[in-house]
Amino acid sequence: MTDPLFWLGLSILLVAASLTAVLVAAIPALQELARAARSAEKLFDTLSRELPPTLNAIRTTGIEITDLTDDVSEGVKSAAQVVKQVDQSLDSARKQAQNIQVGTHSIFVGVKTAWKTFTRPKPSRRSSLERLPIPEKKPLNLRDREALKPENRRSKSEIYSNNDGYGENSDWEKSFDDQE
Repeated sequence: MTDPLFWLGLSILLVAASLTAVLVAAIPALQELARAARSAEKLFDTLSRELPPTLNAIRTTGIEITDLTDDVSEGVKSAAQVVKQVDQSLDSARKQAQNIQVGTHSIFVGVKTAWKTFTRPKPSRRSSLERLPIPEKKPLNLRDREALKPENRRSKSEIYSNNDGYGENSDWEKSFDDQE
């Protein structure tokens, strides 16, 4: 057993047996791998045939949706303009109706007043005795005459001056206090 050739042959035999076992175990895995590669190839062929038309259809749909959105927004704008015009027309009609109402009311009042004027009995002429007496004015005293002169009258700004505060004593209060 010390022969190195024996050991070399034995180790080559063991390596060959283990390689054979690995190959026998790897054959089904390699077959499954080949089947998966064929399936992936079919999938890639299908995608290369079907994906560009689908992407074109999606792109066209996006463009159509954009066009429809623009059309809808234009429709909404035109509808808003129509609503504004209708609103202005209603305001104008309301103002005209108010003017007609005022005019009709004025005509009605005018006709009513004219009718009353034409149908009332004519007053007889008053005699000089029926007239109201003219009130006699009593003569003005000196103080009233002085107050009526233009140079003695106070202007509104003097009457309502802002210098008089509620908390301050006014000149008239001082003079009133002095008289007591």
